[in-house]
Amino acid sequence: MFATLRDYSLAVAPGLVVFAACLVLARRLPSVGASIAILIAAFILIRDAMTPAGLWRFGAADGVAPWIRFTEDTGVLAVLAVLTLALTAVVLAAHPGLRALVVWGRPTPVVLALGVGGAALAAAPVLAVSQAWPMDERGGAVAVTALPVVLAFCLAGNLFEEVLFRGFLQGHLERVTSPVRAALLSGLLFAACHGYLATTVTDTGWPLIAFTAWEGLVCAWLRMRHGLIPAVLAHGLAIAALTSGLA
Repeated sequence: MFATLRDYSLAVAPGLVVFAACLVLARRLPSVGASIAILIAAFILIRDAMTPAGLWRFGAADGVAPWIRFTEDTGVLAVLAVLTLALTAVVLAAHPGLRALVVWGRPTPVVLALGVGGAALAAAPVLAVSQAWPMDERGGAVAVTALPVVLAFCLAGNLFEEVLFRGFLQGHLERVTSPVRAALLSGLLFAACHGYLATTVTDTGWPLIAFTAWEGLVCAWLRMRHGLIPAVLAHGLAIAALTSGLA
């Protein structure tokens, strides 16, 4: 576990140092747009570097049904979940201008139910298509004992991603355009930011782009209507469903 975390940290550290320097310089700019772009670019580095580090695997059964599987080392996933939560807290605390863009919403039973429903809606196309292929062609089975850690990692990691795309980006766009256009841009830019992961980092291709576009639009609509909380739930639970062996 420690060797994996060490190697992964050393791989992303040089890029993150440069991104941190850019953030410091960007804080004095009159608009927060540059800071949002820098944070998203840094997140893409953190996320995409997980592939060569062996922290997750991607594929598409017959080039059609996308699947994702995390490392079987649940200790690594647990540590990364905690670190991601800490990173989210630091980013929100360190930049009041960005924090002001985040619309959390209220965690009412209806809103929480919408988050769960959004997860089902986002994951449904992949889950439906994937059942045509045997489990060994779509990543293999996942140990039942690993599922709680996988769920925790998905919720923590996608909290940070939703803060970036639906909190900062969508919130910023809503100040310069309509809420609907901001939601569309947030959802489609989310998919575009998976382009390298789909086509160069892995060979998953268009199925991953299609899924992330659909998922991004579902989460963007939830954020527009009900705040960030249901969007985080929808994103985290959808990815948990895809990584748990259901897809």
